[in-house]
Amino acid sequence: MTTGVDLGQPQAQSVRSDEDVVRVRQLVRAVAVSVKLSLVDQTKVVTAASELARNTLVYGGGGSVEVTVVDNGRRKGVQIVFADSGPGIDDLDLAMTDGYTSGGGLGLGLSGSRRLVDEFQIETSAETGTRITVTKWSR
Repeated sequence: MTTGVDLGQPQAQSVRSDEDVVRVRQLVRAVAVSVKLSLVDQTKVVTAASELARNTLVYGGGGSVEVTVVDNGRRKGVQIVFADSGPGIDDLDLAMTDGYTSGGGLGLGLSGSRRLVDEFQIETSAETGTRITVTKWSR
């Protein structure tokens, strides 16, 4: 099966519209299939990517997503970087709290997205915007 994805290079997708959020989902699904994530793990990483891409659009004013195949020598995975130049997240502790919502997304929030992936890192400031890196590894 060919995915149309060049596994040797990071795959970039701008996020400027709802259609771009759909394209991010499709790209993440294709890469997750290519590294042989289980169906459950594919669904988890695609769901997290959808939520984070929507946040990039809605709260960051748009930005970019980069999807990369990673290999730690034991297994492969999917790493996704979401970046925007928006206002940053005022209260990161609050935003990472279970049940917190500012409305509009899938209702997962950052904490829900964090639970769906194996690694989650966030950098945010008013000067530089927000950059979230997530990784999901094959089992």
